Amino acid sequence: MMSFDGTRPISKEHQFPVENLLEWLSKNLEDYKADQKIDLVQFKGGQSNPTFLVQYGNRQFVMRRKPPGKLLPSAHAIDREYKVISALSKVNFPVAKPLGYCADIEVIGSEFYLMDYVQGRVFWDPRLPELDNTSRLEIHREVNQVIATMHRLIPTEIGLGDYGKPSNYVSRQIDRWTKQYRASETESIEAMNLLIDWLPQNIPQGDDTRLVHGDFRLDNMIIHPTEAKVLAVLDWELSTLGHPLADFAYHVMVWRVQPELFRGLQGASLKALNIPTEEEYVKLYFERTGFERIAQKDWDFYIIFNMFRLAAILQGVMARALQGNASSDQAIDSGKRAKPLAAIAWKQVEQLIARGNS
Repeated sequence: MMSFDGTRPISKEHQFPVENLLEWLSKNLEDYKADQKIDLVQFKGGQSNPTFLVQYGNRQFVMRRKPPGKLLPSAHAIDREYKVISALSKVNFPVAKPLGYCADIEVIGSEFYLMDYVQGRVFWDPRLPELDNTSRLEIHREVNQVIATMHRLIPTEIGLGDYGKPSNYVSRQIDRWTKQYRASETESIEAMNLLIDWLPQNIPQGDDTRLVHGDFRLDNMIIHPTEAKVLAVLDWELSTLGHPLADFAYHVMVWRVQPELFRGLQGASLKALNIPTEEEYVKLYFERTGFERIAQKDWDFYIIFNMFRLAAILQGVMARALQGNASSDQAIDSGKRAKPLAAIAWKQVEQLIARGNS
């Protein structure tokens, strides 16, 4: 998956009037002078909001914008991304420092925001083949610590009390992603239809509300160049207030999917790689958060729910790719993974039913 790394010239579909950006920078960025020349390239990664590296002199920063074209309702929430990283930066949670937000679509054609460019490593494969066994374990434990820290934060105490609704997160998410899936459906996927019927009837009891990232994956983090330390968690577009265990289950889902399907760990020799098993990783999270452990069938539900949710997201990627709006060359390939991922999710439902748990 290393083809996502690095930068490229700005793609044709994401071109914008650079002179308008320069004018905005001169008025809104303290250390930018109107006569400074900038270099502007696009990051290869990112399926949702196009992301750019801007450089002048020895200064570098990142710009994220809404993509052009017809967009799904409530998608590509650039303003929310900026709000959450602004709040988290104030409590020293690892995020890129926010620099400015522009809501005026007349400037470059869509909303955008700026943040510091964080130098470090991005790992696309959770098996971490480029590292030794000690480093693999240290990085997985560090990532576990970061998500546990995030879920311990109390939203009302960090200025995010109004960042989402305080209850029924999973039910609302099922409804939202069902609608998003239907709006971007390019073929009928039987497993998705079955999941859409099954999920609302099997939501676990109990509710809790914390800040949730919504896409907490290893490749959405900048790791220190030499240390097992997360310097910045990226891509907060799907963040909101919600159930922390649903958010954590999305992160842990990689243990149940194959590497070729969605950068997973399924089938890998975890012991040989010195990577925690799913059970070990989940146990560590509960120890660090202090949350009460839940029944296995409820944990399995959250995993299944997140497979459904990711399949709906990938279907949206496919729809945008067919419209020419997706921000990555790999969009079509990613979109094709919705169907097999939904099939894996439904197979796990069948296993639950066979055990008499649903």
